[in-house]
Amino acid sequence: MNTCTAPVLPTRWRCGLLILLGLLSGCANVDLTTHLDQVDGQIKALSPAKLTLARTADEQAERARLAQALLQSPITQQDAVRLALINSPSLQALLAQNWADTTRAAQMSRLPNPVFGFERMVSVSELELGRSLAIGLLDLLMLPKRHQLAQQRIEQSRLQLVGHVIDQITMTHQAWVRAVAAQETLHYARQIHTSAEAGAELARRMQAAGNFNRLSRLREHAFYADAATRLARAQHQATASREALIRQLGLDDQQAELLQLPARLPSLPEQAMDTQTASAQASRQRLDVQLAKLTWEATASAQGVNTVSSWTDIELEARRQTKMDRHDGKQEITRGYEVTVRLPIFDWGGLRRDGWRADTLAAANQLEATLRQAASSLREQYSAYRTAYDLARHYREEIIPLRKAISEENLLRYNGMLIGVFELLADAREQIDSVIGAIDAQQQFWLADAALQASLLGRPTALQLDAPSSAPRPANNEH
Repeated sequence: MNTCTAPVLPTRWRCGLLILLGLLSGCANVDLTTHLDQVDGQIKALSPAKLTLARTADEQAERARLAQALLQSPITQQDAVRLALINSPSLQALLAQNWADTTRAAQMSRLPNPVFGFERMVSVSELELGRSLAIGLLDLLMLPKRHQLAQQRIEQSRLQLVGHVIDQITMTHQAWVRAVAAQETLHYARQIHTSAEAGAELARRMQAAGNFNRLSRLREHAFYADAATRLARAQHQATASREALIRQLGLDDQQAELLQLPARLPSLPEQAMDTQTASAQASRQRLDVQLAKLTWEATASAQGVNTVSSWTDIELEARRQTKMDRHDGKQEITRGYEVTVRLPIFDWGGLRRDGWRADTLAAANQLEATLRQAASSLREQYSAYRTAYDLARHYREEIIPLRKAISEENLLRYNGMLIGVFELLADAREQIDSVIGAIDAQQQFWLADAALQASLLGRPTALQLDAPSSAPRPANNEH
């Protein structure tokens, strides 16, 4: 004979309760492919390449095959970006870490697993079995807020990944520009060194023959010594820039040997981007503003969720007890529930709530600071871009043609025996010096262009325009 001290729920009620619990346990999910596709959509203005995380040996082999194919010819800027996105272990680590962060963010929407308890007590005349199922009632009530917070954290993680990828693309662009410019500068530094060496040797022989004074010969030799110093620096700069590009692309030793660069930087565009076009291309939903706003919203949501739990915690436990008489086999079943409430006696949670309020206030002020800085940063980046373009174009259309015309006139004067060989060599060196200045100006433009493209998407990059370098020049010769 069974006796119950609590009514049994109808079957349809129990089914409804299970369905309700299933709906309440709905959680945020993370699909890596979809996650990366959304990132690709935001960076397509910088690179058409697709982000992929190689998780198997076959996928890693495919990455190596694609990288090998790109290295078979000199790589352009876009090839460098594509190679970095495919080949760089640093970027793969970035994708994997973001995946981990995103899954941890999604975990916030999950309810803690219920706790099942079972006990068996035996006495001389009775056998008692107890079953219990406990769940955090406060966690259940806060589930919608937790789900909202998880979605915000997932979106925040995605925007952070977009920012990091844009940084990687910008650094790849700039590393490629520096490597090509350094290689081109080294070529002309060698020409200056060869010219200075020839001038110094000619001056030595002419002095030995009594046709050149000692002071003029020393000046030529001093210029040769300065040219040798500059060549050594140019060689190191070319090596350092190339190695920086190799690290940015994530190449191993075998791949680094295959790396080929173009002989010169790309030509300047015929027209620079004007302010109207820059303003139109600037994303209305700038990445830095989106991220700051989402950080503030997520911090505020976290404050709301944590504030409730800082006061108390409530646990609901359903129990079922079965007592059985070991002599006659009679059973007595009791059902019920137990509510456990944590009492805020020793710790009222005030310090933690103050900390959460401070976090929210900091995030709000950071959002305001980002909004105020966004337009100013874009104006600064555009000014650097336009200045670099104007300087590079000035070299191309004014300085280089003038130097070429001067060289042609000096060659005519030399053929007419109006100037000597040293004046002709000095003019050639000055012309090469102008070409190196033009390379520097062109390099600054492409660096500024990469920085501006990132800034238009809301990822400002600090850029300091360098003054064009100049080659050492000898003083006027005295014969």
